[in-house]
Amino acid sequence: MTVLEQPGSSRNKSSLAGPPPAWQPRVDPAPLLPDAAPYRLLGTDAAGRLDSGLLTRLYAQLVCGRRYNAQATALTRQGRLAVYPSSTGQEACEVAAALALEERDWLFPSYRDTLAAVARGLDPVQALTLLRGDWHNGYDPHEHRIAPLCTPLATQLPHAVGLAHAARLKGDDVVALAMVGDGGTSEGDFHEALNFAAVWQAPVVFLVQNNGFAISVPLAKQTAAPSLAHKAVGYGMPGRLVDGNDAPAVHEVLTEAVERARGGGGPTLVEAVTYRIEAHTNADDATRYRADAEVETWRTHDPIALLERELEARRLLTEEFVGATRDGAEQMAADLRERMNADPVLDPMDLFNHVFAEQTSQLREQAEQLRAELDAEAAGHTEDAAGTDGSAEEARP
Repeated sequence: MTVLEQPGSSRNKSSLAGPPPAWQPRVDPAPLLPDAAPYRLLGTDAAGRLDSGLLTRLYAQLVCGRRYNAQATALTRQGRLAVYPSSTGQEACEVAAALALEERDWLFPSYRDTLAAVARGLDPVQALTLLRGDWHNGYDPHEHRIAPLCTPLATQLPHAVGLAHAARLKGDDVVALAMVGDGGTSEGDFHEALNFAAVWQAPVVFLVQNNGFAISVPLAKQTAAPSLAHKAVGYGMPGRLVDGNDAPAVHEVLTEAVERARGGGGPTLVEAVTYRIEAHTNADDATRYRADAEVETWRTHDPIALLERELEARRLLTEEFVGATRDGAEQMAADLRERMNADPVLDPMDLFNHVFAEQTSQLREQAEQLRAELDAEAAGHTEDAAGTDGSAEEARP
């Protein structure tokens, strides 16, 4: 017999109807629950209310983004990039995330979100500099308010929460939008970020691009939740489930979440259901863990094709518009190709710049060691050159 089973224990008192009042939920969970099916606009009656200007802008960005992905993938085959995680098939999520933010807001991308950074105004070459191995990051985060591309899974999420919380404490009208893949939701950083964001009511939006696989691991082997959006309820924030290939639907859901955060309503978790058409990276063989038929099925739900149907119905998909859009995408690709084919001039000492505001003693020691090695190497080249010149002089008659 345990202590709680002793006569007179609270467990045996029928007068105690339930736990003490402290168990009660902080908020009503019902409004936080996502819809049963992903939210859609294209192909529904609601599409009629969509602004034509927004649709054409989204389409132009999608076409340019598809070409960007194709060109970056080609650069890996040419040895100009060490690796490239393509977002082909996910362009609607990438573009919508960029367009949903105001200029004063911050974007926190993962390594797969170079297109979102480019759609927000970042130079395409700067977006790929990290993946070429030339620089820590490749761009000034403050210029376009884009945090560094994050290669460790989900570590950018607590950073986004910290920035958003700090902005609110300072009185700045700023929202942070953090992007992560379905694999990142299995990391502890995901839990910590959502928990802090909800408790602090930080103005941050979490966009989960559920593209089906965490490298080779399908979503069903990561979680048994009804959806990733349902995880929001456990933290006390709304969860939204949206068709990630429906560009205007993603844009609308993210815009509403950003406006809610800016107005003091706290964070939102948005799950965009999409698909990774290409492999995890150019170093991955996706045929080992998924069938080609599955990929082809998702090609029929291509974000560009979905938007084209709506534009055709409105007679906006004219030859002039399509031609100008494709020409712009090709010009971007040609410029990217030309500039990426030029060998960069790199200074090894830059490895120690922009790591800490004030270098640590270890970094200073390492910098001094590298400087000595570079000086010795330079001196050796000078001596070799001088010896060669002297021999040539002695050999002359």
